Amino acid sequence: MVDQARARKLAKRIGAIVATAIDHEIKDPRLAFVTVTDTKVTPDLHDATVYYTVRGETLNAEPDFVSAAAGLEKAKGALRTKVGAGTGVRFTPTLTFVADTVPDAARHLEELLERARRSDSEVAAAAAGATPAGDADPYKAPRTDDASATDER
Repeated sequence: MVDQARARKLAKRIGAIVATAIDHEIKDPRLAFVTVTDTKVTPDLHDATVYYTVRGETLNAEPDFVSAAAGLEKAKGALRTKVGAGTGVRFTPTLTFVADTVPDAARHLEELLERARRSDSEVAAAAAGATPAGDADPYKAPRTDDASATDER
């Protein structure tokens, strides 16, 4: 039977070990701006997927995903060794590194929301000075008693 709690604990532990190793022990300059964002472990505890993101050297610099992926691929064996020593499980999970798309999706969603806000403000500005196309009171006025009296004859 699969123990989901154990898989979650192992995933957290693997993420912490990999992040610490990338930050302090692996001396590859391509990994200087890599951040581990999440880790998932299969129910049989044999495979671990480590999600990561890369930031640029400055705020305006474009991140170098290709070199970061190459650096992680090269360091995969050393990182798996560190995970095996740090977790103490019988079978050390294989590591797969996947670039995290959540920041890009969040940025895209923020852009869509900003576009919707601008569109709403344009509609509100146009509606503020608008007048109805027809009569000011488009509904029919109720009948008066005089009009109904003449209709009965």
